[in-house]
Amino acid sequence: MNELLKKIEEISGQNLFSCYQCGKCSAGCPMVNEMDILPNQVIRLAQIGLSEKALNSKTIWLCASCYTCEVRCPRGVDLAKVMEALRQIILRQRGKIFTDIEKIPKKEIEELPQMCLISNFRKTT
Repeated sequence: MNELLKKIEEISGQNLFSCYQCGKCSAGCPMVNEMDILPNQVIRLAQIGLSEKALNSKTIWLCASCYTCEVRCPRGVDLAKVMEALRQIILRQRGKIFTDIEKIPKKEIEELPQMCLISNFRKTT
């Protein structure tokens, strides 16, 4: 088992080898059109040890944690927890908060949907 896989499983509590790449998670994901790689492919990258490609994907930051993937997964893999684990691994490596609310222009705070702001701070602080 590779190091990334161990960390993801430790943080998320999910067994990534349960995923057999059926793709139902990706088919139901409401954000998939914005993602650079499909959610099931993120799991596959972790399974085969391509950690840099998984950690550098835009997909892990675009996951809305809506749990549609978990509901659709025939093996019960909670992909939202896996994406959260990947974000946590990156944030721990960087060792700092990378979204500072003080640096967001007031106009943007007023115009952005509250859900967008909350989601961002949950992911990056």
